[in-house]
Amino acid sequence: MPELPEVETIVRAARPRLVGRRIVGFESRWPPQVSPSVAEVQRRVRGRHITRLSRRGKYIIMELGGPTKSGDPAGCLLIHLRMSGRFEFMAGPPNARANRSSEPSHVRAVWRLDDGLRLLFCDARKFGRIEYARDLSGLDAKLGVDACGRSFTAARLARELSRRARQLKPLLLDQSVIAGLGNIYTDEALFRAGLHPLTPSNRIDRNQSAALHRAIRDTLKEGIKRNGASIDWVYPGGEMQSYFRVYGRTGQPCRVCGTPIEYLKVSQRGTHICPRCQHPPDAVQ
Repeated sequence: MPELPEVETIVRAARPRLVGRRIVGFESRWPPQVSPSVAEVQRRVRGRHITRLSRRGKYIIMELGGPTKSGDPAGCLLIHLRMSGRFEFMAGPPNARANRSSEPSHVRAVWRLDDGLRLLFCDARKFGRIEYARDLSGLDAKLGVDACGRSFTAARLARELSRRARQLKPLLLDQSVIAGLGNIYTDEALFRAGLHPLTPSNRIDRNQSAALHRAIRDTLKEGIKRNGASIDWVYPGGEMQSYFRVYGRTGQPCRVCGTPIEYLKVSQRGTHICPRCQHPPDAVQ
């Protein structure tokens, strides 16, 4: 699944081509992924300008502008890539047979723009979501602090850890607590901080919490710098996978101490650790 660095990379690449453009049409080729309905999204976006493209956690936010007949806000589209979503751009008329035959595979939705470009939402596994919302209040209520946002401070992380008694990794993956972290970057951040994923969060002291905060920030910053990770065909173009310290390196030597990287399951999620650099809590030794 694309995580924060991959989504941020997609937003940065798409922003210059989308912001300021007017949407002249929307087509869904997989209606179950569109809410509240394809007809409602078509009604809400047609004729609207894209005023801002941003990211919150793993969501892409396409803010819309323009007058409305009822005086309602123009609203926004919330796009979640889930397991295999990605953006592609194409030029040309949308219904031309030759043009459509040259499209990439697995196109599930198409936005037609006023400059002749088409924004394609490709999603092989069909898990992605496109949702119209009047405002961001629902998203704000659902998501915790963004892992790259200014509000995600060392003090904020320390409070979130101390007020709960949960294993570290499942807590960091909980989007209602910290938005944006996924399996890859959580494993990488925990390794950088020297913390075992099974450690109870309320047993993390202030120094460890500060180290984890730095590790999360540094890991995500590096991931964005390297355009995310390309594990397979789902998200092409990234190079972070060449710099992983633990993720996907089962049996290979730790880049710090040489101990073979181990694979374990934590809350049904595949997890990679160095057993020497990341000492387990006493209860699981």
